[in-house]
Amino acid sequence: MKALCVSAIASNQGKTMLTMALLHYFKKSVRPFKIGPDFIDPQFHSQICQTPSINLDLFMMNEEQIQWMFNKYSDKEISICEGVMGFYDGMDKGSSAYDVSKLLNIPSILLLDGSSSYITVSAVLKGLKTYKNDTTIQAVVLNKLSSVSHFELIKEQIEKDFSDVKVLGWIKKGLPSLSDTHLGLDLKDLSKIKFISKEVLQHINLKLVEEVASLYKAKELTDYPFERVKAIDKKLAIVNDENFSFLYHDNRVFLQEIFKEVIFINAIKDETIPNDTDIVYIPGGYVETQKNYDNIKESINFKASLINHAKNKSIYAECAGLLYLGNKVDDKEMSGILNLDFTLKDRFQRMGYYYSSEQKGKGHAFHYTNVSQEIAGVDILSKKRGGEGTVGSWEKNKIFGTYLHSMFRSNTELIQRKFL
Repeated sequence: MKALCVSAIASNQGKTMLTMALLHYFKKSVRPFKIGPDFIDPQFHSQICQTPSINLDLFMMNEEQIQWMFNKYSDKEISICEGVMGFYDGMDKGSSAYDVSKLLNIPSILLLDGSSSYITVSAVLKGLKTYKNDTTIQAVVLNKLSSVSHFELIKEQIEKDFSDVKVLGWIKKGLPSLSDTHLGLDLKDLSKIKFISKEVLQHINLKLVEEVASLYKAKELTDYPFERVKAIDKKLAIVNDENFSFLYHDNRVFLQEIFKEVIFINAIKDETIPNDTDIVYIPGGYVETQKNYDNIKESINFKASLINHAKNKSIYAECAGLLYLGNKVDDKEMSGILNLDFTLKDRFQRMGYYYSSEQKGKGHAFHYTNVSQEIAGVDILSKKRGGEGTVGSWEKNKIFGTYLHSMFRSNTELIQRKFL
């Protein structure tokens, strides 16, 4: 099997664009991965190659668990991992592209901006290559170039300075980009992918790309490195649609492994929760913007069935799911199951990794809303274990809503305490 990691020196350097182009090229034989906790990029990955993308996060899982995850899902001819932020960003949490690619022995392709520069690009590469003596950087792609002569200038310098780096090619400047939402790239902007992929790969040597990917040497791990959970003889309904789409693929797989029955409910289509459902799980996503609220505001039957379920049964909700459990977001009416009012802000209220005081676990949060009234919660989310933080979860009877996104396979206590 082949594998590679796509990274850069920072966010907004084009690594998602390059990753998508490579996934489109290899789409019949590729398994996509995303390093870090992001939900948006994996959805792009999955739609491009029609294969679920898997998150690899060394903050929420340990090294053996990440190795197991990569081995479990690397079931195609090639695995392509998209990095997070810059190559070394996240090292303080142990979850950078460097950390994950080093752990898994995955060769990395570095995307470097070559605009308005040539010799300095090689100096930047030297800094990245020598910052850690066990770096996985094996190749580079040069971005935002205007001509083949510009590319040859930089290529000549890099090949002069490095005997162990392949220069795979270049991407011309001025390519169309994908539009954004307040939480990331817009998933409705996929119509450009085929054209952009062709343009991105026009000057890249794909044979060399495969040679770099062939440098991957798999590690074998046989033991299951997670706590085993006994089968749960209950029926779980997962609300999963365009609004509630922030569902880690392995969370889905894990829940299907342990529950007797798992069904999926589309709230946008006004599907109802069956009366024999024991637990409802509502993942994160979007309900707070007018565009997304319009998708669900007429889902009267879904709302009624959720309110009825909440009378004496369990609900676990994350982020957008939490918002929907509340009374309203600004003037947008939600279900009213939890007595919470939310306000959408212009700036994010949380972003990054957090420890949970109540769940005794850890996860990721990224949201622009907050609770607009003083109301007691049940959980403090803090940047440091046991540190100061603010309320991020609320509970009523068997109803639990939180801003924290968790990976369930490595946090089985959460399933046993909050889903049952």
